[in-house]
Amino acid sequence: MIGWLLRILVSLIGSTVRWRIDDASGLLAQTPERSCIFAFWHNRIFLMPYLFRKYWHTRQRDRVAVLVSASKDGEKLTRVLSKFNLICVRGSSSRRGKEAVRELTHLVDEGYDAGITPDGPRGPKYHCHDGVISLAQFTQAPIIPVSYDLGHKITVNSWDGFMIPLPFTHATLRIGIPMIVPADAGDEQREQKRLELENVLKSLSAYPE
Repeated sequence: MIGWLLRILVSLIGSTVRWRIDDASGLLAQTPERSCIFAFWHNRIFLMPYLFRKYWHTRQRDRVAVLVSASKDGEKLTRVLSKFNLICVRGSSSRRGKEAVRELTHLVDEGYDAGITPDGPRGPKYHCHDGVISLAQFTQAPIIPVSYDLGHKITVNSWDGFMIPLPFTHATLRIGIPMIVPADAGDEQREQKRLELENVLKSLSAYPE
């Protein structure tokens, strides 16, 4: 019941937000046929399921797997995300990390899109870990950086400054240019891609906050 109630809450608040779209990628105008990996900051999870259903979901794009922490907090989040028909893969950099990347790799190869918070589940805030880089390298799926800013919100006193939008606020959704990680990328190039993604996500957000 809690999962359903939170889904209803997210959907109700999301439906009142007045959105401005900044889609530098052109992704929403011409949906790609191949799977994509969406990367967004942990403190912006609240509206992401709603945004997927509003702007991305079609009959052809109805399969999405998201990486969720294997912690107790991750279990609570799973209950909500599953109500949006999202597949939750449990794992993080500190627990089940390699297993989670393998599971996500299989799902992306099967045609699922993926959603990852590269600074989650424990931070540091706005710091990309390299799990998303590994997934992109293994699958050759493009990373799509996504962020949004809210005019009026509640900021939770947590490590990431989790953001909860207030009803009827103005907001800007920003989608960055897709990023490819070469299949033969070595450690140096992987680190370059990690830093590139981190900087792009910061540029798409009101940083610092």
